[in-house]
Amino acid sequence: MKLKYAILYVEDVARSLDFYQRAFDFDIKFLHEGGDYGELDTGLTTLSFSSLALMSDLGKSVAPANPRSPTFEIALETLNVENAVAQAIRAGATLVQNAREESWGQTTAYVSDLDGFLIEICSPVVRLAEEV
Repeated sequence: MKLKYAILYVEDVARSLDFYQRAFDFDIKFLHEGGDYGELDTGLTTLSFSSLALMSDLGKSVAPANPRSPTFEIALETLNVENAVAQAIRAGATLVQNAREESWGQTTAYVSDLDGFLIEICSPVVRLAEEV
């Protein structure tokens, strides 16, 4: 078994695809002609978006994301966290936490997207010298 995709429920799928393309340089893989579903090319696992309207039509009662009380996060790894955060903010993200060095050997920062989903922007974990 493998994790194939994760779907975020958003107000406007095309707007979300555009934001993630500008904020994180992901290519748009697919946008359904009706505009209610789309996918980004993010590597091995696809990041997908479905409209709140479609989910309602399918009988699902979804709650909007809340960056102050998140239930999950998306983690995006990069070698330059500070530059990635700056690019995301220029694209419309909201800063939640500035970049900081963590005790486990990783730099982390947090932003929220246009719909309030929490996004961790992080470096690869570097093993600390005392652990080697």
